[in-house]
Amino acid sequence: MAKTFHVDIVSAETAVFSGEAEMIVAPGESGELGILPEHAALLTRIKPGTVRIKRPGEAKEEIIYVSGGMMEVQPHVVTVLADTSVRAENLDEAKALEAKRLAEEALANRTGDMEIAEMQAAIAESVAQLAAIRKLKSTR
Repeated sequence: MAKTFHVDIVSAETAVFSGEAEMIVAPGESGELGILPEHAALLTRIKPGTVRIKRPGEAKEEIIYVSGGMMEVQPHVVTVLADTSVRAENLDEAKALEAKRLAEEALANRTGDMEIAEMQAAIAESVAQLAAIRKLKSTR
């Protein structure tokens, strides 16, 4: 039997995932982070994207969208504290496309640095949601 570790993915609203995993891949600020059992201790920020969880005995990965936050890695436990987290199958593609379109329009009508940063963040979140939806569709 493969080695496993415990994973918790939580946001302010709810706990989205709690269970055993053989591996997870998360969107770190400098690129994707692959975490296996007995990984060295790590505390890092994560950016909007998908957390992929390989569960023991299952071929299909669990895909969860996170809008950013923190990830703490210990040798036998990984905790993702996300600003927002949603299982990929619960994301609304039409809503994400509309949010991206509105943010792009607002960016075109920018008036200040703060507004530009907010719209760029909104676009990044929408793109990450759409990427999570595409990953889910490709694994079906």
